Amino acid sequence: MKLKPGMSALVTGGGSGIGEALCIALAQKGLFVTIVDFSEENGRQVASLVQKDASQFHGDSKVPYAISIKCDVTDADALAAAFEKHVHMYGGLDVCINCAGFISKSLVYDDTTNGINTWRRSINVNLVAVVDGTRIATQIMRAQKKPGAILNIGSVAGLYPMHYEPIYSGTKGGVVMFTRSLAPLKRHGIRVNVLCPEFVETNMGGQVSRVLIDALGGFLKMEDVVTGAFELIEDVSKAGACLWISKRRGMVYWPTSEEEKSYLVYSPKSKKTLTKNVFPSIQTPEFFEKIVAHTLSHNFRNATRIDRVRLRLPMKPHSALVKIIYAGVNASDVNFTSGRYFSGNAKEASAHLPFDVGFEAVGIVASVGDSVKNIKVGTAVALMTFGGYAEFTLVPAKNLLPVPRPDPEVVAMLTSGLTASISLEKSGQMTSGQVVLVTAAAGGTGQFAVQLAKLAGNKVVATCGGASKAALLASLGVDRVINYQHEKIKDVLKKEFPRGADIIYESVGGDMFDLCLNALAVHGRLIVIGMISQYQADDGWTPRNYNGLCEKILGKSQTVAGFFLIQYADLWQKHLDKLFDLYASRKLKVSLDPKKFIGVASVADAVEYLHSGKSVGKVVVCIDPAYSQTLAKL
Repeated sequence: MKLKPGMSALVTGGGSGIGEALCIALAQKGLFVTIVDFSEENGRQVASLVQKDASQFHGDSKVPYAISIKCDVTDADALAAAFEKHVHMYGGLDVCINCAGFISKSLVYDDTTNGINTWRRSINVNLVAVVDGTRIATQIMRAQKKPGAILNIGSVAGLYPMHYEPIYSGTKGGVVMFTRSLAPLKRHGIRVNVLCPEFVETNMGGQVSRVLIDALGGFLKMEDVVTGAFELIEDVSKAGACLWISKRRGMVYWPTSEEEKSYLVYSPKSKKTLTKNVFPSIQTPEFFEKIVAHTLSHNFRNATRIDRVRLRLPMKPHSALVKIIYAGVNASDVNFTSGRYFSGNAKEASAHLPFDVGFEAVGIVASVGDSVKNIKVGTAVALMTFGGYAEFTLVPAKNLLPVPRPDPEVVAMLTSGLTASISLEKSGQMTSGQVVLVTAAAGGTGQFAVQLAKLAGNKVVATCGGASKAALLASLGVDRVINYQHEKIKDVLKKEFPRGADIIYESVGGDMFDLCLNALAVHGRLIVIGMISQYQADDGWTPRNYNGLCEKILGKSQTVAGFFLIQYADLWQKHLDKLFDLYASRKLKVSLDPKKFIGVASVADAVEYLHSGKSVGKVVVCIDPAYSQTLAKL
């Protein structure tokens, strides 16, 4: 969230120290600032400085650049009133910084006064008031329905114990964990982060032992603290982040990614632990069944048949044999069987026949070649190579992606999840505070697109056909669901979103593409990830002409970007790990279509079902139901 003139910020503890420095720095960027402080005199002095600086940099304003409010932040009603006054004065709230702090000079185990005005006040100022300030700011930001940033000021004492002041250390540790637990608020456009500086030469910092300060390399520069604060406020990727600033190491996010991997569910490290020797050994077959295309056709059933083939041994040195448990069904399966994905004309495409079909699957490694070192037998893996519709498949080991378990939800994350994740980042250049339109949003990939857009802090509009699909999208947090069976998409977009959509994630094609192009905002980006409505035409996939397309996008500086997942293979593992972590932390839901397809023989039925328009969520085929039941018991 780029800080710009005209935005507003409220800072508690803004009358001195770090709070004062942040107020002045915000003013220099043109923000209106409310200084909340226990000292009325300090607050007024800082407000005067802020007004002077802001006027110097940005000229006069009809409303004051700064107001000061005397407030004891431990009084929840008084704190709420301060926020209310800020919103009344400036019309909203973009940034909240909870900076008020208190340090007690007495040790808790020596106290005989029940903590009156000592450690109890430290807890109330340093922790309870931070919770209250965050709570009030969050409610305001959600009500105004636009992005906001909340920064809580912690301390290095919240990362490592401060033996001479355990209460202060405990409160700052609470601030750190409280803030890190609020990362899911990003889906509402609100990012809450915590800044943990070592000691700065302020009134509070001056109470710290000089011996300790010298051991840490001296006091931090205030400008380093301001730099760190602005990074957390402006970097839209930071939500629930903790930034530690020290003289010795500079700016470091805590915990480090390596430390975090040691305890996060589904982290790359835990994936190795989960997949090593967990699954039963697999008997290597002499024969197995797979789906093979023998003729080119958009009719999947006519193009393919089940072949029973002999396993070729010995295996190549760098190959792995995978037993497929679940395979994913994709709209573009019919494009593959028609030869669309082979370059050249129909005659050249026919030269590839026969070929294996199926883009994605999960399973267990049954055997590996002599030169394979990175994958072991028994490892759960995902694969995105041709040949997923099979009981077993031989693939280069380098193409396997280790996963925690070979579950159907993992299949959904492959072609569907990765397409959404990578295309929104690369082709859509998605940030926060945008309007994102997703077509066919209740399908395999649409469900991921709407959730990732919400997690990034955007307003999401989704199209679908049918009550069950609309209900699914509502449960995923979509702001506006357009069920085209009951209302016209064009009319809704024109009335409710006259400015247009900043990003459109489009997979339908045909008339829907035309509608989306007309609904694209100035500087908008339309991502074409497919055109399912055109895939099964009687005459095959007939290209459409878009006369005037160049003139149209030129006039509004728009971008129409095609996206084909195979050209982003270098990003698969990174984005798959991200999806796993979101799923494991319950920030991401995975919807599977409830209709069951069992065995290789059901694949054609599954493909036709997907193209019927009846599916809700990801369509998956269970290749081996007996083995899936075994996995369920593990």
